[in-house]
Amino acid sequence: MAVVLTDQGEFEAAPRRSPPGLWLNTRDLARITGFEAKPEGFCKGDICVPVPHGVARYVDEAGNIDAAAFWRHIGNVAVRDKAGEVWAFGAGAGERAQALETLEAPDFELPDFDGRLHRLSDYRGQKVFLSSWASW
Repeated sequence: MAVVLTDQGEFEAAPRRSPPGLWLNTRDLARITGFEAKPEGFCKGDICVPVPHGVARYVDEAGNIDAAAFWRHIGNVAVRDKAGEVWAFGAGAGERAQALETLEAPDFELPDFDGRLHRLSDYRGQKVFLSSWASW
């Protein structure tokens, strides 16, 4: 069993082969990444990514897909622990750079000292002072 962390949450999957890839069936690929395997390629909504040349690198003889290799192919980041039991799929540099160019902070929700939840988007159009720190 492997755990895959994405910006959409934490998912468990049963890889079909051992690392270095994360070989998933098409159902798990769609559940974790949102991309479905179709004849025209890997599709998410109206956007389709053609299956790359050298398809054996991405799809095995049983139809399992190396989700990590595909994720990297579309410009994103996929990393794993040494044993291949925990994976993290993140946005690529291009997507992060585009987000930085807009100067728009991602929305988040945190409690105040009284336990009331506040979302950054609730204060849209107002000046907000954010203070943060880390212990590392």
